Amino acid sequence: MSKSAATALELGLVNCHDCHLLVELEQARRHPHCPRCGAHLHARKPNSLARTWALVWAAIIFIVPANVLPMTVTTTLGAKQADTIMSGVIYFMQSGSWEIAAVIFIASVFVPFAKLCILIFLLCSVQFRWGWRPKDRTSLYRLTELVGRWSMVDIYVVTILVALVKLGAVAAIEAGPAAVYFAAVVVTTMFAAESFDPRLIWDVLEEDV
Repeated sequence: MSKSAATALELGLVNCHDCHLLVELEQARRHPHCPRCGAHLHARKPNSLARTWALVWAAIIFIVPANVLPMTVTTTLGAKQADTIMSGVIYFMQSGSWEIAAVIFIASVFVPFAKLCILIFLLCSVQFRWGWRPKDRTSLYRLTELVGRWSMVDIYVVTILVALVKLGAVAAIEAGPAAVYFAAVVVTTMFAAESFDPRLIWDVLEEDV
């Protein structure tokens, strides 16, 4: 593989992961803290693969009860109805609110599953030292970082409904047990994306030269 430009490490520089200040490697070895923000300096995120795998597996465990258990429990005139994420999507589709159903499905079902699949793909690509399309894999990582936080839309909807629908014995909406697990899925996938170091994708290519 031909190199088009020297890397920061080749130039003797270390990038701060918090404020992105470039610090000379020798200075970082003598004082391993960023002179601007005080963050710990390291050439690559420590134990990136192990930490990301642990968080991904935690998210996989959390995603099962998040989709099986009720997200909301609605009480109307004494009768209770529990709805999961998918049953809520189906309800909005049957009532003609296709736009709301699409937003909830994309944000609460498609995005979390897609993010987990992409993270697993990226982790495997680094561990098995794939050289396939590193720019596209880096773009996939940036995409997971960007859209991950929007998965909380379903939690926001539940919070608003719980706050607004409080009519005593007539009608009330309460958050179901799935809300906690779903929030855990979103948070763990966000931390997983943060702990993964996309520069490992390129390190494999440079080591194989």
